[in-house]
Amino acid sequence: MSDKVYSYGKQTIDEQDIAAVVEVLKSDWLTQGQTVSNFENALAEKFGSSYAAVASSGTGTLHLIAKALGWSKDDIIITSPITFLASANCAVYVGATPDFVDIDSSSYTIDPNKLEDKLKSYLHQNKKVKAVVAVDYGGHPCDWIALKTLQTKYGFQLVNDFCHALGAEYKNDIKYAVKYADAVNLSFHPVKHITTGEGGAILSNDSNFDKKIKSLRTHGMIKDENVLIEKNNGPWYYEMHEPGFNYRLTDMQCALGLSQLKKLDLFLEKRRKIAEYYNQALKDDNRLIIPSVSENVNHAYHLYALQIKFDSLSVSKKEFFARLKAKRILGQVHYIPVHLQPFYKNNFGFKFGDFPIAERFYAFEISIPMYPTLEEEDLNYISSTIIQTLNECE
Repeated sequence: MSDKVYSYGKQTIDEQDIAAVVEVLKSDWLTQGQTVSNFENALAEKFGSSYAAVASSGTGTLHLIAKALGWSKDDIIITSPITFLASANCAVYVGATPDFVDIDSSSYTIDPNKLEDKLKSYLHQNKKVKAVVAVDYGGHPCDWIALKTLQTKYGFQLVNDFCHALGAEYKNDIKYAVKYADAVNLSFHPVKHITTGEGGAILSNDSNFDKKIKSLRTHGMIKDENVLIEKNNGPWYYEMHEPGFNYRLTDMQCALGLSQLKKLDLFLEKRRKIAEYYNQALKDDNRLIIPSVSENVNHAYHLYALQIKFDSLSVSKKEFFARLKAKRILGQVHYIPVHLQPFYKNNFGFKFGDFPIAERFYAFEISIPMYPTLEEEDLNYISSTIIQTLNECE
């Protein structure tokens, strides 16, 4: 019997990646060197942005975006309840007020119609939404044309939390993200499409915004003579106009990122083939709901978000997870709706029932293994084991 264990996701590292990191380790610059700029330039070229700024994590980049866009007390920031904590926490970090809009039942991304209802509701209260953080959940782009139309109509800032969607296409365009959003957030955590260990990046087309991000990620230090307040006393001189952070990414990590980025298209091809296999293997079981894909989208499949109708089974979701684990399949759930976290319930008054589509999705969702090194025999084992376990639970 095989002893292979299948996690929901993991990194794919090869000898080229290792050699790229070793080369930097042997160089004079381990951090704040040219490899950082090289990675930023490669990201900008790949995803069609004028600027890219890397940082220490996707959470750190959301914090930087919040600061650089000027969010503050009394600002309202809307995001999806089906996302990682950071998509909402970035509002809390700067003293703003987080709120949520329920998801579309097909794409699992923020529902533009419900968003407009909430925007109108705030207007009736003489309140204005400062920004919307729209999450391309699982690798499926949001309805960006609808969101951009709402931005034009209501005047909010638009952020793409793009951490799941590297390489996704919207209307046949891999470079769609910066065409619709004011800022685009990336993550390079090991389970994402490419990895730098930990790390993230911000894409934009605004030079002033990019300069502010790059200052804030390095303690708020400014060396640009055009914006210095005092006289420049020498090449060592810098000023701090507002406190920043240490959110830098090292040259070692950027070397890994550069090497990984070259393989992104191959990784995407493999992920899409894995999704195709699952679709065919699981589509005829009426106890399951496989992920749907909108007509104008090429899904990037960071996640394969399978839904299981646990309300029709004789066991709980927790017990089902335990049974899969006993068979070496380690699923995950993406995500516990953020509004149901104790912090958000206690501090902002959210409660169960506020966003019923998101809550039902959470009750059914299980992320099954999705990473490029899975072979056909692995996929056969995973899909057949899921169906076998369902049969045991009836």
